[in-house]
Amino acid sequence: MHIHILGICGTFMGGIAVIAKQAGHEVTGCDANVYPPMSTQLEAQGIRLVEGWDPKQIGLKPDLFVIGNVVSRGNPLMEEVLDRNLAYISGPQWLYEQVLREKWVLAVAGTHGKTTTSAMLAWVLEHAGLDPGFLVGGVPENFGVSARVTASPFFVIEADEYDTAFFDKRSKFVHYHPRTTVLNNLEYDHADIFPDLAAIETQFHHLIRTLPRNGLIVANGREQSVQRVLARGCWTPVEPVGVEPGWCSGQPAPDGGFEVQYGGIRQGVVQWQLLGEHNRFNALAALGAARHAGVPAPRGIAALSAFQNVKRRMELRGVVNGVAVYDDFAHHPTAIETTIAGLRQKVGPARILAVLEPRSNTMKLGVMKDSLAPSLAGAERVFCYTSGIGWDAAAALAPLDAKAECFDDLGRLVQAIAAASRVGDHVLVMSNGGFGGIHEKLLVALQAQS
Repeated sequence: MHIHILGICGTFMGGIAVIAKQAGHEVTGCDANVYPPMSTQLEAQGIRLVEGWDPKQIGLKPDLFVIGNVVSRGNPLMEEVLDRNLAYISGPQWLYEQVLREKWVLAVAGTHGKTTTSAMLAWVLEHAGLDPGFLVGGVPENFGVSARVTASPFFVIEADEYDTAFFDKRSKFVHYHPRTTVLNNLEYDHADIFPDLAAIETQFHHLIRTLPRNGLIVANGREQSVQRVLARGCWTPVEPVGVEPGWCSGQPAPDGGFEVQYGGIRQGVVQWQLLGEHNRFNALAALGAARHAGVPAPRGIAALSAFQNVKRRMELRGVVNGVAVYDDFAHHPTAIETTIAGLRQKVGPARILAVLEPRSNTMKLGVMKDSLAPSLAGAERVFCYTSGIGWDAAAALAPLDAKAECFDDLGRLVQAIAAASRVGDHVLVMSNGGFGGIHEKLLVALQAQS
């Protein structure tokens, strides 16, 4: 079958493209914006990309159009599909019908940590010899691709609460019918489609209502929003994370290692270089989910000690003249704060220069602007790129006084960061997009100062 994917360069739809290609389908796709790592991954898979939404793409004559949620009414290509009454389907529905229906699905849901936890879980199953399929919203270093399909009965999926498509406003994750489910956390996000936290909790409750009695929910035991969702009705066993007698971690050692306990019993010690309490929490959730699939905790702990993280999660992009430049996907205030805290654990008293692009739909709306300054307070200097946002970032960051600067020109931003940097600094760049290739531009600017 030939499928043409609209919105193919999103992490989810790009993963579907890879899976479809591996399953033997002919795959093409289009998108308005193309940037790594998804674009390079698709090209490496031999998948043809078309820039833009030209209705002439109808001439490719695919058997089916798979529609991403970036596509809305008024999109020229989508309008042509509708006018001609051509066959189309949403990405999540296609994935369920073609791949997930016969699988033991392990789904990872939550506002933060979905990608990292999914990657950890897939790696634990792989390390145990279970050869899982997976679709992750990033590129796990242990695998080198964001998605794959295998003959294994197990499939790990990052379960997003964002809506499915313009013609299906349910959250994506209700399509997946998982047997094992992780609920990492639940905060307000996606202000472009959800009016408040209660609306998101309702979608999570819809997910809970689809889970079988012989399944398992590995749930954040500390967060009231998750507990409210479970209290609305739950027919599936629950293992808590972060509270006794569930999955708990000891205090980290100086080298990053930490002890894992379950049911009050020591399971072993994870030895790794990942930073922050949030990653320890992700690891506990992955261990709980993997145990449900038959991987004993000690074996899962051994796997996590060999986990290499995900691209764009505190990824070191280079060191020039003693200045380290990192790339991270953080874009929600909670994620920004925990990411800075994790880096602080590593670098101690060294200076952290935080560079933020408020690019997500929620950030662009300014819904969380009042939380932005507190989330960045742990950095010594803050640089904010304000192009494309409709609110006063300088006013929002005013509590940080002189240590915060805003720029609407990328070139000026790069030069300002380079000028402020000195030997021993750590520059933490945070964005959920390509950020205009700022990482390479900054490394070049730093080199020019030598």
